Amino acid sequence: MSVLPLVFTSGWASGVNAYAVVLLLGVFGATGVSDAVPETLQRPEVLVAAGVLFLCEAVADKIPYVDSVWDSVHTVIRPVAGAWVGALLAGQSGSLSDLTAGLIGGSSALASHAVKAGTRMAVNTSPEPFSNVIVSLAEDLGVGGIVTFAIFNPEAAALIAGALLLVGLTVLFFVASRIRRFLRRRAQRREERRVGTRAGPTWG
Repeated sequence: MSVLPLVFTSGWASGVNAYAVVLLLGVFGATGVSDAVPETLQRPEVLVAAGVLFLCEAVADKIPYVDSVWDSVHTVIRPVAGAWVGALLAGQSGSLSDLTAGLIGGSSALASHAVKAGTRMAVNTSPEPFSNVIVSLAEDLGVGGIVTFAIFNPEAAALIAGALLLVGLTVLFFVASRIRRFLRRRAQRREERRVGTRAGPTWG
């Protein structure tokens, strides 16, 4: 059986939460739930590192504006993680070349990361903080559910991941103008504060 569906799904999930993907796959492999998980992902140091970083992301991802900064930092990390996991999965199965798997995993991770980062910027235009928590929890549960499903039914999971990616890209297209307006307003406010600071106080 080709490992391509699992590579694509893990790549999509890595673009949302790479540390959760590494942690889940590693646990599934270490506990014997799946023999498709490479030993590299099952190593104790990898599991510990992924667990600690997952906890850090779980906190940062729920704080307005901090989540967008975190996403910016992970613009490179998530696609690289998707490519790395994809290459490892391909090497384990031997049904797909490491390079091809890396490209697929990295590309799907980059696309889903763009959707996540753009969606978070749109959410941050809302003045209340609760939407960030709700969206973050939905993402965490979604990644956990689809990675678990992919272990047992990779083809169906890949179809779901592909559908979610298309929906996300469509939503991102429609909220792009809202994000641009928000960024322009923030830049304008910063410029106004800078001009006011330079002008100094006025005396009557």
